[in-house]
Amino acid sequence: MNQQRIDGGYQWRVPAEMEGGTYANLVGVWHTPYDFTLDFAATMQPEQVGDKVVVPARVTSRVKVPVTVIFDLIRALNENMTKYEQQYGAIVRPGQQPLIPPDDLIS
Repeated sequence: MNQQRIDGGYQWRVPAEMEGGTYANLVGVWHTPYDFTLDFAATMQPEQVGDKVVVPARVTSRVKVPVTVIFDLIRALNENMTKYEQQYGAIVRPGQQPLIPPDDLIS
């Protein structure tokens, strides 16, 4: 275990084999009465299946979160997204126009 971080009284330990993380550009969420499941996936090349185009998605990680923790997860994501946008600017989703043009486009 190489990486360690102390945060809010917890000492986070990241095993060496997990330091690189896992890429995902899609997430699916579902729930039971007891937990939420987040399936993180990487999309693959679209395929023609009959008369439809289907985009396969390979699940790279499945995370189960107890219902008692889901509000903390949402809060942490919101706080970090706010900090990200303060530092780097608004997050623009594919197909959306930025509200303010990047500095290199302003003349």
